[in-house]
Order: sequence, then C-alpha cells, then structure tokens
Amino acid sequence: MEIKGFIDISLIDWDGQISSVVFLAGCNLRCPFCYNVNLVLHPEKLPAIPFEQIEDRSKKSRGWIDGVVITGGEPTINSDLLGLCEKIKEMGFLVKLDTNGTNPVMVRELIDKRLVDYIAMDVKAPLTVENYSRVCGVNVENLVEKIEETLGILLGDGVEYEFRTTVVPGLHDERDIEEICQRIRGCRKYVIQNYKGDVETVDPKFKGLKPFSEEKMKVFLTTAKKIIPNTILRGFPSLPHREQ
Repeated sequence: MEIKGFIDISLIDWDGQISSVVFLAGCNLRCPFCYNVNLVLHPEKLPAIPFEQIEDRSKKSRGWIDGVVITGGEPTINSDLLGLCEKIKEMGFLVKLDTNGTNPVMVRELIDKRLVDYIAMDVKAPLTVENYSRVCGVNVENLVEKIEETLGILLGDGVEYEFRTTVVPGLHDERDIEEICQRIRGCRKYVIQNYKGDVETVDPKFKGLKPFSEEKMKVFLTTAKKIIPNTILRGFPSLPHREQ
C-alpha cells in the first residue's frame, strides 16, 4: 500500500468533523469524470509518503482534528488497509472510509473489528451491469454483485454511513436518481454531488464539461427526497466535494 497524498486539516471531507485526509494509490474502476487522475492512472508519478510522516503530522494536529479520512483511488484494493486503520485508531482518531463498495469482505472485516467509524460509499448509477459499466468506464459484470453486497452490509449494520452519487451531464438524469433511491430506500443519508467541470479527468473528453445548474440539482434533490427524506446536495461552488 502506498500513501500518495495527505491533507493536514480538512473541513469538507467528513460532515460535522474536522479531519485529516490520506490518499491511497490505485483504483479498480476508471470513471471517466474522476479527477484523481494520477492516483488512478499514474500513481508512480506521485511520491510515496511514509506513514511515520503522517503519524508525526497528525500528532501535531491533535486537538484540532477529530479523525482521519482514508480515500483514493479505491482504498479497499489494498490488503493492508486494516493495518493502516489499526494504526490510526491506536493514535486515538476516528476513521472514515471512502469506497466504491467493490470489496464487501474488506468492509465487513473493518466493521467487525471496529476499525472504521464512518463509511461513505459511492453509488455511481442504477445497479445494472450496463448502467454501472457505462458510468465506471470498465465492465463491472463481476463487480455488481459485490457492490450489492456492500450496500446490504451498510443498510443492515450499525456503522454510520452515507451513500452518495456524483451526477454528470450525459451520464445521469432524474430517472437514474429515482432508480438509485429505490434501491437504497431506507438509508440514513444520501448525498447528491455535482460534477466538477474545471479539472483534469480520467477521460479528457469530460474536462471542461459544464456541471448541472443549481436548478437542475434542486430537481434531483426533490426527486430523491420523495424516496429518501434525508437527502442533501453537495458540489456547488461554495460546497466542494470528493468522490470515488
């Protein structure tokens, strides 16, 4: 496992918490709109950060931060993720995991060992092979069942969580939001995030694509709230976000 990025203090990565953020290299998806291009496609171009450096910087932030967010890329492709979470917990911090949900075995183990306090899972599209493959940039025929399993774990377990969808013009519409919400009906929290249009993306064709308007985002919100009352929006200029 390689740590390729670190933010000492973030106010945007964990609602209600002040956090540090650890970025892990690599991902098993190729979402064309993803803006963590080097983390996903060229992690070798980024310098590795020793955990000892993270530990030292985190200790200096003690009293300022509540927890550490582990993001990527996709953290659960790393077999030693549990060890990283153990070290962070031993330092006395809460742990939040950002994941695409493709490794339910890892998620279950993290929960059972109480190594994670909050999980944010991306639900990228309605859960069919065709829809998910279109949005994720790879054939997910062997992954949809695993994503479904992770959804079930979170919906049925006591760990705090949120589901979130980054909506992208040309990839998502109101029907997609409705279908996603029907699948995660009863969830504690659903977040709709607007696409960032001003950054490098895995597929260069998505760079500069104009995000949805505020009016359109409110339509998505209204659609979702009919099924999941605790739905919120992220991703307006004053509300930055990250996605898997």
